Amino acid sequence: MNQLNPYAWIDRSLETIRQANWYRSVRSIESLPGTQATIDGRVLINFGSNDYLGLAGDERTIRAAMQATQQFGTGATGSRLTSGHKQLHQDLEDAIAGLKGTEAALVFSSGYLANLGTISALAGKQDLILSDRANHSSLKNGARLSGAKVVEYRHCDVDDLRELLKTHRDNYRRCLIITDTVFSMDGDICPLPAILALAIESNAMLLVDEAHATGIFGKTGAGVVEHFDLVGQPLIEMGTLSKAIGSLGGYVAASNSIVDFLKNRCASWIYTTGLSPADTAAALTAIEIISTTPQLRQQLWQNVAALKQQIAERFPELRLISSQSPIICLELPDASTAMSIGIQLQQAGIFAPAIRPPTVPTSRIRLSVMATHQPAQIAHLVTAIAQIFTLTSVS
Repeated sequence: MNQLNPYAWIDRSLETIRQANWYRSVRSIESLPGTQATIDGRVLINFGSNDYLGLAGDERTIRAAMQATQQFGTGATGSRLTSGHKQLHQDLEDAIAGLKGTEAALVFSSGYLANLGTISALAGKQDLILSDRANHSSLKNGARLSGAKVVEYRHCDVDDLRELLKTHRDNYRRCLIITDTVFSMDGDICPLPAILALAIESNAMLLVDEAHATGIFGKTGAGVVEHFDLVGQPLIEMGTLSKAIGSLGGYVAASNSIVDFLKNRCASWIYTTGLSPADTAAALTAIEIISTTPQLRQQLWQNVAALKQQIAERFPELRLISSQSPIICLELPDASTAMSIGIQLQQAGIFAPAIRPPTVPTSRIRLSVMATHQPAQIAHLVTAIAQIFTLTSVS
C-alpha cells in the first residue's frame, strides 16, 4: 500500500513561489543598526531600515536597555495581569499618552499584536469594518479575526468611503474605520481630516495606524494626527515602538475608557507576556529623545528633500511612487527586475530591499531615509541609481 505524504503540497507550493520570483529568505546583518549594514562581510550603506531617527543604535537607548536588564532581568516572566507588570511599563504608557496627547495608552509586545487584538475587541459579528485597500497586513488580519463584515474602500479615496458608509452603515450595530496614516510600501499619507469627518458624521469609530508616523510627523513628533492638528479628536491611535522609536513593541493610545476596555477584552494583550524590561526602557528613553531633540526630525526631512531633489536632477525619467514620507519607492515593471536592481545596488555598495507581490501590487525598490544619513551617502545612492537604471534601460 502506497503511503501518501500529507506535507508534499508544501514543496509544490514553494516551487510555485520560486517560479513567480516571490521566494523570500532572511539575510544576516552583522552590525549595529545605523546607516551602514554589514552583510556577508561587506559594509553597505543602509537604505533598508525603518529606524528613521537612528535611535535603535543610539548609545542612550542601548545604555537604558542594559541598565533595565541589570535591574529587572531579561523578561517580564508573565502576562501583565498575572505576574509580568512593572512600573517601567506604566512609565512608558504614560510617556506615550503624553506624546500623543491622549488620556491613556496601552503597550503590547508587538505592533502586529496590537492591531490584531484591538480591532477584534472593538468589532464583532454584528459590526462593519471599512478598511483602506492598501492597509498593513496586521490591520487586515485584525479585521478578519473580528468576524465583522469587512469592506475595503479604494486607497485614500474619501468619496468611495463616503458611498460605502451610505450603503452599509445603517445595516450594522457598530462601524469601525481603519487606516494607516503613513502607508509603509508607498510612503503616502491618508487624508485623515476628511476620514475623521466622515467617521463623526456616520457615528463610526476610527482607528489609525501611526507605525511609520510616530516620532517623525508633527511639531513634537506625535505623528500624522498631530500633523493635521487633530490631537484630542475622537479616534484611536495605534503604533509601533520598533521604527522611529528604535525598540520593540506596539501601543494603543486613546481615552481612559477605551484603554480600560482593552485591558479586559483584548486577548493579544491579556494572554501575552509583557514587553521585556530592556525594550521598555529603550522605548522610554527614545520618546524622551524625540520630545527634546526636534533637530533629529529636521535633519530627517532635510535628507528626504535632498534625496528627492538629486534623483529628479540626475534621473528625471525614473518612476517614483508618490510619497510624503521618508519612504521613497522606485517603481519597477516586474519582480525579476526588482530583484536584479536590488542585487546591482548591493554590488554598488547600497542595501535597499526589493519589494514584490504579494506584499505589494507592483514590484519596487523601497528606500528608507534616516536622519543620520550623511550627504555623501545620499549622493552615493543617487549615483548608483543613475548608473544602474541607465544601463538597464528601466524608467
